[in-house]
Amino acid sequence: MSSKRDYYEILGIKKNATAEDLKRTYRELALRHHPDRVSPDKKKDAEEKFKEISEAYAVLSDPQKRALYDQYGHSGIDQKYAYEDLYKGTDFNSIFEGMGDFGMGGGFFENIFGDLGFDIFGKRGRKGKGGTGGGRGKDLEIAVSVSLEEAYRGTEKTFTAPRLESCAACGGSGARPGTSRTACPDCRGSGKRVVSSGVFQMAQPCGRCGGTGTVVQTPCADCRGEGRVRAARTLTVTIPPGVDNGSRLRIKGEGESGAKGNGDLFVIIEVTPHRVFRRQGSDILVEAPISFTKAILGTEAGVPTLDGGVVMTIPPGTQSGSVFRLRSKGMPELRGNGIGDELVTVKVEIPTHLSERQKILVKELESSLPE
Repeated sequence: MSSKRDYYEILGIKKNATAEDLKRTYRELALRHHPDRVSPDKKKDAEEKFKEISEAYAVLSDPQKRALYDQYGHSGIDQKYAYEDLYKGTDFNSIFEGMGDFGMGGGFFENIFGDLGFDIFGKRGRKGKGGTGGGRGKDLEIAVSVSLEEAYRGTEKTFTAPRLESCAACGGSGARPGTSRTACPDCRGSGKRVVSSGVFQMAQPCGRCGGTGTVVQTPCADCRGEGRVRAARTLTVTIPPGVDNGSRLRIKGEGESGAKGNGDLFVIIEVTPHRVFRRQGSDILVEAPISFTKAILGTEAGVPTLDGGVVMTIPPGTQSGSVFRLRSKGMPELRGNGIGDELVTVKVEIPTHLSERQKILVKELESSLPE
């Protein structure tokens, strides 16, 4: 008897669930259990859970496989389908249309299993070697620092980004010029091997050729058969107004090279702390110190903003800690949805050293005020 859990139980649906119910449930579970959306200590469990719910969806979303499963259970599916065939015809990517690529690039489902190094379609995962493997090149990240003023106005930054790129001498093949790659003798050019456990079969990338189906007999001298060499590129990125600490900007195709194209480069913004201003979302916080006499009598005070100084009216009797709002003097919204405000906190400064004459005047003022 199979030790696998019931597919309907895994997805938490009834046997009469419609295709739309199935699709909606799988989408919710896939987002909840994606390994990149959990803490590192829970990643392994999330990977197993994700494989489990994806296998269940691959069967139940296909009318023919679902009918076979309803009649014979897991044994009927395992005997008819090899592991990689189980997923054929399953349109996972359409489930997540309109949701973007979650910053991972490429199709949602392909990226999930690529990131796990998990072979479903006889393809090599994203974590393989880009030049000699069969996948897309690895995505890269680089940190770029900007001042708060640059984040406010937007700017351009030029930087140098190291990466592995296709070897010019061999054209990325890894084989010495004048020679070519040959069929892998271990997998006979298929790029995969099938591992069986009873009636359960799983396709895995060939360990010798890394899933490409070919090997290098005479390596290129420049890249030593890897197909890629380390290089550094000088790039300029346009940083839009409103970026915050941790904002990610993607430069397509500037990641590492791979057999199926380059990965992307993600520029991580680091906004350096400011000596005067603090940022709170799209609002800017600043303090305005005034004397206690001006707080009593009222005054006009010069206040700095990211767009230059302004004069702010402080009414008589203002208490220390009072906050005044300067409309539209904060940070612009990154997606152009408006501008934040500047929040000015008044700090009343109390003198610590008074002359005898000043003490007399303060006492006279005190005695003239009501309790």
